[in-house]
Amino acid sequence: MNISIIVFPGTNREHDMVLALQNAGAKNVNLVWHKETELPKQDLIIIPGGFSYGDYLRCGAMAAHSPIMKEVIAQANKGVQIFGVCNGFQILLETGLLPGALLNNKSLRFICKRVHLKAEAESGVLDKGSMIHVPVAHGDGNYFANSELVKELGDRDQIAFRYCNENGEKTEEANINGSSDHIAGIYSKDKRILGMMPHPENAVLEHHGSHSAQDFFANLLRAA
Repeated sequence: MNISIIVFPGTNREHDMVLALQNAGAKNVNLVWHKETELPKQDLIIIPGGFSYGDYLRCGAMAAHSPIMKEVIAQANKGVQIFGVCNGFQILLETGLLPGALLNNKSLRFICKRVHLKAEAESGVLDKGSMIHVPVAHGDGNYFANSELVKELGDRDQIAFRYCNENGEKTEEANINGSSDHIAGIYSKDKRILGMMPHPENAVLEHHGSHSAQDFFANLLRAA
């Protein structure tokens, strides 16, 4: 299996992602600099978290136009599995590979804490209804979609995760950034692209204090 992690100026979670993938059994994980223009045939492409280009203009906006992203888009259109986390999710939205937008947190504050997520899709990386406890670290994680798009995402089984409390309930307090319908992550229509704001790669190892995302990465590799 060939896995590439795309690295931009300002990316800071690539090594966390490597460790999470290796913990799940991945052997061939490569870091790819954003100035590259070609990728060999891939099974999984990951865009990790960080602050690409210092989040100038708009989070992910400049990275979306990096040379490597033309190749990422081309491989996505061929059905290669793509996974974007935090800034990676922002980049996927900026390229149009996923719908919607990410705005400032409702509180207008940077949020760094652990949150509960509930898997919502019938056929997703995790079984519907299962929960994971993972960190968030973002200032622009407020996922926005109008009511029509929210309904469409639900009807097409594209809502990957929602913010919830420890009992799996959609409470106002659990929706830490004000996201539309508590949405924390979404799939593309064909389920081959997944973007999410929270960081499952930081909930797999002993020193993380949570192992709840181990199955997430095991299943991600099986699906590639």
